[in-house]
Amino acid sequence: MNDKQLMENILLLEKGSCDLYMHGTIESSNTNVCQTFNKALNDSLCMQSTIYNKMTAKGWYSPQQAQQSSIDSVRQQYNMMQNQ
Repeated sequence: MNDKQLMENILLLEKGSCDLYMHGTIESSNTNVCQTFNKALNDSLCMQSTIYNKMTAKGWYSPQQAQQSSIDSVRQQYNMMQNQ
């Protein structure tokens, strides 16, 4: 396993952690539990961002720019849903 694959796996795991913490935050019925999950979520999001930035700096993660027509289409669909 090379460095790029290792970082990809770490990023994937971190994204999974974010998902779990988000659901924990949403489903918490206790304020203290909710705050604990929320802090863990924010910490995990920061780690995810750091990993992403390191991968981007090395050229290992380069998202494609969305086409303006795709952006416009999503915006139009969103506006239609808001007006219903």
